[in-house]
Amino acid sequence: MSAASAQPRLAREGRRRGRLPLTPLIDVVFILLIFFMLASSFADWRSLRLAVAGPSGAAPSAEGAMLVDLRPEGLRLGGATVSAEAFEARLAARLAAEPDLRVLVRPAPGVDVQGAVALTDRLEALGVSRAALMAAP
Repeated sequence: MSAASAQPRLAREGRRRGRLPLTPLIDVVFILLIFFMLASSFADWRSLRLAVAGPSGAAPSAEGAMLVDLRPEGLRLGGATVSAEAFEARLAARLAAEPDLRVLVRPAPGVDVQGAVALTDRLEALGVSRAALMAAP
């Protein structure tokens, strides 16, 4: 082997191929992942339109409206406990007669907020355009 032929071979072996370090790249990817996880909101935010008391603090009038008492044990119409199906049937009958029916929901003290929100969502799905929450007497 001559010195001239050894020279290019040594030059090839001496030069190492440059590698990109992966550790900083992985760190950046994880930081971006954490950033987007913290900056994102996955909750389903919806708003409810409810009638509130006027400046005098008076409750909405129950005259001509359907009053629904929301109790921990279920719904009450006219003082009698009714099932969800019976309530929906009575509401559909009243809405057929009065398309602009007002429905007043009066939650009892033991009812959680989610129960009242679920009922107002159900009223909106059934076609009630005017719903209001009343404070318990």
